[in-house]
Amino acid sequence: MHLFCNGGGAGAQTAEALAAFNGLIDHAKPILYIPLAMEPDRYPGCLAWAREELSRVQAAGIEMARSGEELASMEFGRYTALFIGGGNTFRLLRTLKESGAFEKIQEYLDRGGVVFGGSAGAIIFGADIRSCAADDRNETGFADTGGFDRIGGLDLFCHYGNRSPEKDRASREYLLAYSKGKRVLALPEEDTLWLHDGKAELIGGTPCSLFADGRETIFHPTAGPCGQFPAEEM
Repeated sequence: MHLFCNGGGAGAQTAEALAAFNGLIDHAKPILYIPLAMEPDRYPGCLAWAREELSRVQAAGIEMARSGEELASMEFGRYTALFIGGGNTFRLLRTLKESGAFEKIQEYLDRGGVVFGGSAGAIIFGADIRSCAADDRNETGFADTGGFDRIGGLDLFCHYGNRSPEKDRASREYLLAYSKGKRVLALPEEDTLWLHDGKAELIGGTPCSLFADGRETIFHPTAGPCGQFPAEEM
């Protein structure tokens, strides 16, 4: 398994992580883009964004799944990787679970698949997505908030430290309260958590935060731009 969880950045913020992603994939196959965190009427613009974001990644094109049902019916073996975009995390997880695509992605990862997710597309790989409630509204009241749980029992939070001072303070206060009895890794847009070969590494030079038991601990990459994430916290 190679799982890239990005804090919601784009362009220069994701360049280094996408370079690592590019070094892993089969360039003879296309990438499958999953925009299901967004409203369907935004999918054409989402695809244009994905093509720009992946313009330096060598793949045989980009194909897009337009519904959970379509995604669940696709043969993932045709693709070199999955690329999951941002939007509303509750919408994305509900679509995946109600269509059966959630189990299909689990199996794909178990077989050693490659996935790059950003923002909502990253948060779903934590233990629970309620960490995102400081940003996302659960407009449908969807109650099954358990994620893929691929990050050592941690929840994820994205865009940490990248908004207005007021919004960042509100996010921190929410995470301090939410983390009592939980652990949440809060990623800025410049950082990507790369899980592979039983390891977790941070790509990006911006500090990230671990919230646990109502406290915040700040971590820095330990070996330049890509360092070993503290193993005891995973």
